[in-house]
Amino acid sequence: MRLAVVGTDTGVGKTVVTAGVTGVLRRDGVDARAVKPYQTGFPPDDDAAFVQAACDDDEAATCLGRLEPPLAPRVAAEREGTTIDYDDLRRRAADALAAPAVGVLEGVGGLRVPLAAEHDVLDLVADCDCEALLVARSGLGTLNHTALSVDALEAAGVPVRGIVLNEWAGETVAERTNPAELERMTGLPVATVPPADIDEPADSVALVDAHLPDPFLPTA
Repeated sequence: MRLAVVGTDTGVGKTVVTAGVTGVLRRDGVDARAVKPYQTGFPPDDDAAFVQAACDDDEAATCLGRLEPPLAPRVAAEREGTTIDYDDLRRRAADALAAPAVGVLEGVGGLRVPLAAEHDVLDLVADCDCEALLVARSGLGTLNHTALSVDALEAAGVPVRGIVLNEWAGETVAERTNPAELERMTGLPVATVPPADIDEPADSVALVDAHLPDPFLPTA
């Protein structure tokens, strides 16, 4: 089973959801591993290390490449005077995702972020035969971004298990109405995850366990 945790944008909470999903599965006895295809902004950003810490296990996540500029991988590689070979990245990602019972691919920014040459994150998700969990912002503006992202995933033949509205507090009319409206627009289930202080990476596991319904999580 291969699940991609993808986002409508950067900074929407993909890493927290990835760590939570991976941690819950491993806690429940499922052999799960997160795979980050490329980490940019390294250091300090290191999403795979966050997942490892959340699961208290270095085997819980792997990163296939790291680049220092905090940019899209293709652009970051260009700035460092190198290139990313997409076919090689796809093979390594597919192998890493196939090794455990459940491979969890964490996206890089949004779906159309350039990875290598003319290929983007969406291409890798589709080429690795993943299902998707789409993480989005909760407030005003998310309807358009989320619906377009669902359209892109479905057009690429990627099944979408559900939508996660992250840091949902219900403080505005937009927030309160967005879950039902997105369900109407997309025909997909929507889960809300409240704002939380992630003092330790392991807090993400408890957060996901408390707020994501069982159908959002894959099984072996």
